[in-house]
Amino acid sequence: MVSKTDDIQASVPNCNVNTVDLAEGETPDHQETKAPNKDPCACGHSASTAVMNGGGAHYYSEEESKQDGGGDTDGGEDSNEQEVIVIQDTGFTVKIQAPGTEPFDLQVSPQEMVQEIHQVLMDREDTCHRTCFSLQLDGNVLDNFAELKSIEGLQEGSLLKVVEEPYTVREARIHVRHIRDLLKSLDPSDAYNGVDCNSLSFLSVFTDGDLGDSGKWKKKGSDLEQIDCTPPEHILPGSKERPLVPLQPQNKEWKPMQCLKVLTMSGWNPPPGNRKMHGDLMYLYMVTVEERHISITASTRGFYLNQSTTYTFNPKPANPSFLSHSLVELLSQISPAFKKNFTVLQKTRVQRHPFERIATPFQVYSWTAPQVDHTMDCVRAEDAYTSRLGYEEHIPGQTRDWNEELQTTRELARKNLPERLLRERAIFKVHSDFAAAATRGSMAVIDGNVMAINPGEETRMQMFIWNNIFFSLGFDVRDHYRELGGDAAAHAAPTNDLNGVRAYGAVDVEGLYTLGTVVVDYRGYRVTAQSIIPGILEREQEQSVIYGSIDFGKTVVSHGKYLELLERTSRPLKVQRHNVLNEKDESVELCSSVECKGIIGNDGRHYILDLLRTFPPDLNFLPVEGEELSPESVRQGFPRQHRHRLACLRQELIEAFVEHRYLLFMKMAALQLMQQKANKESKMATLTENSSPEAAVPALPSTENPDASAKSSETSTETLTDGKSDAVQIETTSDAPQPAATEATTTEAAPKAEQKTEMDSPSVAATTINASQETPTEDNVIPTVTTNGPSVPVATAIQNGECESPLEGKAEAEDSIPGLAQAKELAESLAAEDGSGIDPKSREVVLNACKAVGSISNTSFDIRFNPDIFSPGVRFPEDSVDDIQKQKQLLKDAAAFLVSCQIPSLVKDCLDHSALPMDGATLTEALHQRGINVRYLGNVLEFVDKTPAKAQLEHFYRIGISEMITRCAKHIFKTYLQGVELSALSAAVSHFLNCFLSSFPDAVAHLPADELVSRRKNRKRRNRVPGGGDNTAWASLTPSELWKNIVSEAQSYYNFTLHCENADQVVEKYGLQKITLLREITIKAGIQILIKEYNFDSRHKLAFTEEDILNIFPVVKHVNPKASDAFHFFQSGQAKVQQGYLKEGCELINEALNLFNNVYGAMHVEICACLRLLARLNYIMGDHHEALSNQQKAVLMSERVLGVEHPNTIQEYMHLALYCFANGQLSTALKLLYRARYLMLMVCGEDHPEMALLDSNIGLVLHGVMEYDLSLRFLENALAINSKYHGPRSLKVALSHHLVARVYESKAEFRSALQHEKEGYTIYKNQVGEAHEKTKESSEYLKYLTQQAVALQRTMNEIYKNGSNASIMPLKFTAPSMASVLEQLNIINGIIFIPLSQKDLENLKAEVQRRQQLQESGKSMEELTVDGPLELEDKIPMDVNVD
Repeated sequence: MVSKTDDIQASVPNCNVNTVDLAEGETPDHQETKAPNKDPCACGHSASTAVMNGGGAHYYSEEESKQDGGGDTDGGEDSNEQEVIVIQDTGFTVKIQAPGTEPFDLQVSPQEMVQEIHQVLMDREDTCHRTCFSLQLDGNVLDNFAELKSIEGLQEGSLLKVVEEPYTVREARIHVRHIRDLLKSLDPSDAYNGVDCNSLSFLSVFTDGDLGDSGKWKKKGSDLEQIDCTPPEHILPGSKERPLVPLQPQNKEWKPMQCLKVLTMSGWNPPPGNRKMHGDLMYLYMVTVEERHISITASTRGFYLNQSTTYTFNPKPANPSFLSHSLVELLSQISPAFKKNFTVLQKTRVQRHPFERIATPFQVYSWTAPQVDHTMDCVRAEDAYTSRLGYEEHIPGQTRDWNEELQTTRELARKNLPERLLRERAIFKVHSDFAAAATRGSMAVIDGNVMAINPGEETRMQMFIWNNIFFSLGFDVRDHYRELGGDAAAHAAPTNDLNGVRAYGAVDVEGLYTLGTVVVDYRGYRVTAQSIIPGILEREQEQSVIYGSIDFGKTVVSHGKYLELLERTSRPLKVQRHNVLNEKDESVELCSSVECKGIIGNDGRHYILDLLRTFPPDLNFLPVEGEELSPESVRQGFPRQHRHRLACLRQELIEAFVEHRYLLFMKMAALQLMQQKANKESKMATLTENSSPEAAVPALPSTENPDASAKSSETSTETLTDGKSDAVQIETTSDAPQPAATEATTTEAAPKAEQKTEMDSPSVAATTINASQETPTEDNVIPTVTTNGPSVPVATAIQNGECESPLEGKAEAEDSIPGLAQAKELAESLAAEDGSGIDPKSREVVLNACKAVGSISNTSFDIRFNPDIFSPGVRFPEDSVDDIQKQKQLLKDAAAFLVSCQIPSLVKDCLDHSALPMDGATLTEALHQRGINVRYLGNVLEFVDKTPAKAQLEHFYRIGISEMITRCAKHIFKTYLQGVELSALSAAVSHFLNCFLSSFPDAVAHLPADELVSRRKNRKRRNRVPGGGDNTAWASLTPSELWKNIVSEAQSYYNFTLHCENADQVVEKYGLQKITLLREITIKAGIQILIKEYNFDSRHKLAFTEEDILNIFPVVKHVNPKASDAFHFFQSGQAKVQQGYLKEGCELINEALNLFNNVYGAMHVEICACLRLLARLNYIMGDHHEALSNQQKAVLMSERVLGVEHPNTIQEYMHLALYCFANGQLSTALKLLYRARYLMLMVCGEDHPEMALLDSNIGLVLHGVMEYDLSLRFLENALAINSKYHGPRSLKVALSHHLVARVYESKAEFRSALQHEKEGYTIYKNQVGEAHEKTKESSEYLKYLTQQAVALQRTMNEIYKNGSNASIMPLKFTAPSMASVLEQLNIINGIIFIPLSQKDLENLKAEVQRRQQLQESGKSMEELTVDGPLELEDKIPMDVNVD
């Protein structure tokens, strides 16, 4: 366990993964953080889904990679790689000599600190019991925080001596804590209790530690018999039982050997003065396994036995005193059992994979846990009662000044890569520490353990300060939000504010500061935790706010410096500068919403806070009198009244909308240019000719603003005929409502390209659209290629705009339009100069296009939103009426775009399986990636309901309904819990779950008698619980009432009608599983339940009792700081791989892995994605062993960081099973697949498209080990699911038929085999034609099967005719070869190996070069594939999805 005791301050980089790896005694070349892996390798597979899963800032990838002013993504790439080499300074080896051990070698890197060697020694088996020592080189003590490269005389082969140092009270405490950590190192209770960033992992239970042992195929025959392949009943297809207990299998290692019975602080502490002067630091009390009770003194020289007993104090040393520098040495002398068990324990500990024990960056909570015995633990007890505010005894200066740490890390230099890494590492470390402290504080506040700073006020209005963090409750105090929706608005504001903090943090403008913000939901309350601006508590708010408004726009002030800083965020965040009127009717200029307040702290920094309206309002949920929404919105029943008036659009939606408008802009310009060309060619152009391109522009004549269009047609007669100008001049008032058919081209392009990379679907054009236009430039502005800078464009766009980097690559839709290239050139040249050199006709073209798409500039494409539109109380100056009108229209268009483009595109992605949500969390993420808020869930489900292909979306619909029900239940649960006092919490929670899920018709709450008695006495004191109220009201809830509330909540919040009166009806009508609903509600509400089998369906007995509720956890939302350089390398690597540069891709991804490790430490979701992709690349390059090792890390990390049954973890298990099979570990592969199937059944049930892939995998492996009947059960299930979700004519179904046919052939049931293969053959013939190799293969196989069937029939006839003396031809019954099974496994998992001849390779190289040249000359990928001599995907080992 990496010792958490030295919680060194943020600026000190965290202990790196390599130190831990080495602790395992591995050879240095295995280290991850250094030297890219041997033999870099490749394949095309986009893994950004997992990276995206980090929640939060999906779209910031690009913006972030520009933290340094000028590092531009394309040109900068080489420089980046140069810098990386600097970082990867070659490591060297030093010798370490510790007292009582042989000297050993340790591989170190020059960047490491001495501190990190300390950590390694405290983790190694033979030195782990030392904590208080210094390292000395030639007699000189090394400074803990010095980097190794700065130490004189330290070189290859130097000898470092470990020298024991005298103890202090602090060091003695650290020592005791460390020994306790070692004794508990295999004990999972911290992980179950969700403390100290421990979390669960069960992979080792299924692999039995044999991963990577055998690299050879196991011998046929003898070994195969021994594999027990039968899965437990509940895993078989068609089984209806969903047990809960197997979720957390018992790990045999977790029954730790007892080394000590009791280790606690003695009651004689602290030592009296006269003993202090003898060097006594503290006293410990222990009971050994042999039942010997002993008292120990910790003194400056070490630990020894004293003569005290429980009741008499005698601090004199006992005889013998066994004085030892380490507690372990002392106990080993006293207790033989301790010596033996401790040695075994440490051996087991270091054999565990380091990823099973490294702390995660943020706490992960488990919703189930076994009954863990509660043991005596002095450290835990001390932590709970001393107000150990984040370990203040280990930190100079006691409590941490969070604000100072958060802001100084942001101020660190960021000019080159090493500086940026140091900075990002520090930012990440402080953020994770702050999130942990804020969570702890929020729980303390709600549990009533923190004194309010305004104790006189009623509980809802109280505010708290603890550990330099400010806490407030999510209630509407002082009617602050009265106009906006009261408590509902006060509850929504913190998350909006957090999104604002996240967005400004990602843009990362120097000189502009945001507060550390964490939002915690706990026991029904929402707590916002914020770092404190220096000096803000001493002054009144009115004096300190020098920018923005404290009363929602009645009084507004502005400030030049703030305008300048916010201006730099306005382009990336698409915020428009605008004027508003203050109370004196003076015009005030702002560059944010009015609520955004600017305060200069006593430290002179410019802070912005209250960022709840960073993004524009969502008009679909904001009815405004006299405003008419676009027809698409109206058709869907918008605008709808929402709970509060703070509903705003997501940043992802803004990005997608601007992207969509950009395509439109290019098309308009291209069309007009073509038009001009046509006009030049024939002056006599007739209207009929002009009207042909008209269809291509999704446009409506501008009926609403006739005079504007008339004006423009006068000016543009020279370039266009009048009628045409009318069509092009889509005045901004009517531009988004477009007819659906023409819409299609643009709709699909913009969102589609984004999701391609996100959803793991390989595609050559799968670079996100975002990437294509956002090239980085100076000063963190992220310009679109066509324009740059504010309205007066700057010249950098063109230099950066060339598509050199692999991230650039335009979306498909652009290529279909003639004239696009000229339009692009024109737009770029306009942006590059002031436009003087361009002829007026061309300028006219851009002007028209700008007007049409609502750009705020007339010479370039630039869309921004005014966040104050429709804010109550905000007034705008007279002279900006037109502008405001435009902005209003833009907002209506964006709202319409969400409904008419984004929701259909999500559904389309689910139909073609590029989006595959499995549970509530992944569904929410799929919505958010497309900018759809969860409040649209009802609309999404209605859209699915009306889709003709509804049957193929059944899984999506089911997950959506389950998400809606559990979210409604969570809303009700929140207010339900607020009325419960602490003593009745478990009874109340179990009662709620019974009402929600149990079939028992009249669930009655149990009020223990003694509590009823005490409640009468306590009437007076009751007010101390936030929320007061009648504390037994919760007990009167009934199942029918709860379900009525859920139905009405779904109606009012999601505008969706649920047809159900109880849990059983839901299960029946929507095909949900109670276990899935239980998982979703416990995760959302932070409940932890006992892991056992619950009988939901008994009508006589309640499913839950209060003993089943183990804990309530907080649900925490916080910012996830990103490792921008690493992320950039990762994306470049993916792009390279997709272009077929496999080796380069692999190198880049290895590099990304190093950088991720540098910033995040060893554990993080993004590292998980990196490892998964690396494993896949290793596998494709044939390095199966390396693939296995990387994928094992990915699985462990996914379990630890995302949760043991998270959908991503399930996928990682499937990948690992494939690599195990390829390594010849068949039984392990099967166990892993069975585990994945169990988890998937629990998370989403059997009826899910992903289940078909899983079952095909299981069926194939079973076929390989000759378990034919079992194999058929899985393969036939896969066939049924594939037919349902991909349609009976899909190629996936054809492949399924073929797999089933092969098993029947092995069973010699040729008739069935023929039947299935014929089905497959028919599909191939219809889908890809007679000549395709698949069709030919299938036809060959049919012939072969027919011959076999005929031969079998002959033999049978012979037997019937001649009886026992028949001469029987031996029949060929073939057991499938492992190689053929592996080949099929690769195919279904989307990996196809294509043998290449030398000639093919040369052609391929030529083709790739040709493409590159074309790409550089501005042509797009799409046009090439048409005439290229051979297609890229067909000729190299590619990742393809077979369909």
